Amino acid sequence: QVQLVESGGGLVQAGGSLRLSCSASGRTSSRYAMGWFRQAPGKEREFVATIGSSGGNTDYADSAKGRFTISRDNAKNTMYLQMFSLKPEDTAVYYCAAVTEIGWRIPKESYEYAYWGQGTQVTVSS
Repeated sequence: QVQLVESGGGLVQAGGSLRLSCSASGRTSSRYAMGWFRQAPGKEREFVATIGSSGGNTDYADSAKGRFTISRDNAKNTMYLQMFSLKPEDTAVYYCAAVTEIGWRIPKESYEYAYWGQGTQVTVSS
């Protein structure tokens, strides 16, 4: 079992930046791919970014490319999402997720992830 806790959300003006953190605890000795998802009111949860266990393999949703950077510090059992040039449409609850890594593949679908955090609210004002 892995427990995930997000932090770093808040209210920011359009064009601003935020860094989200996801702290993992529990069975962190295993290799986990991790990802960020978000869910806006009235919308389905959507993929934002994902990263492999070593940190060398990443992928992003088109909406995140060029503005968001996913990274991880395995020594601290923490994953990050650095967000720049935020837009009002980025407003959502952001969730981190983890799943045991299989090969080099990093999942992009929410159903592929086994562990989830409780979410952190990001609000971008115009």
